[in-house]
Amino acid sequence: MSKSVLIIVTNADTIAGNDDKPTGVWLSEAAEPFIAFQSAGFQVDIASPKGGPAPIDPNSVQNGQDDERFTEVTKILQNTERLSDVVYEGYDAVFFAGGHGAMFDFPGNADIQNIAAYFKKDGRIISGVCHGPAAFADAKTKNGDYLVDGTKLTGFTDSEERAMNLSDEMPFLLQTKLADNGAGFVAGTDMEENVVTDGNFITGQNPASAAGVAERIIERLK
Repeated sequence: MSKSVLIIVTNADTIAGNDDKPTGVWLSEAAEPFIAFQSAGFQVDIASPKGGPAPIDPNSVQNGQDDERFTEVTKILQNTERLSDVVYEGYDAVFFAGGHGAMFDFPGNADIQNIAAYFKKDGRIISGVCHGPAAFADAKTKNGDYLVDGTKLTGFTDSEERAMNLSDEMPFLLQTKLADNGAGFVAGTDMEENVVTDGNFITGQNPASAAGVAERIIERLK
């Protein structure tokens, strides 16, 4: 029986509700893992908190990143599954794609928190890249512990956020928040690949880490 991965993407299309600052999912962070999982023979589906269209960050479709390789994913992102309709127990891994939009609708989402708590308890793979680990912010297990307490992981660093001049417009700084929740946050060099594996958590720091996270997941599930 083939393995299956659920990719979760954001529905948020602006930063802090400012129409002059569009955002969404960083296309390569959803597309590169999607392609890798399919190539490995896995079933892969894409869902979002609200379902329907998942906005693509316009900054992520420059410099050839919107090439033909991503056409299928771009089409799927126009009509994603609603997370509450997904039977998440049927997946072997969950992958939270990044993009600044994730900072606004991943934290505190009940469906996301239920999935993460279930996967942790059942020992299934919990993964994410860049801002995707915002899904873990303040999330707790069924016994009330922070989901990431005692776990080594990574995500978009405070240094990278400041370099983007967006730290003041985020609801929190991801590195600081996860560290406050008890995670052993592993920060690599800004904008260079950094993939961290600890137990059933596999996380990547930035867009350059998306393919590496996917590779680690494939290795684990093969």
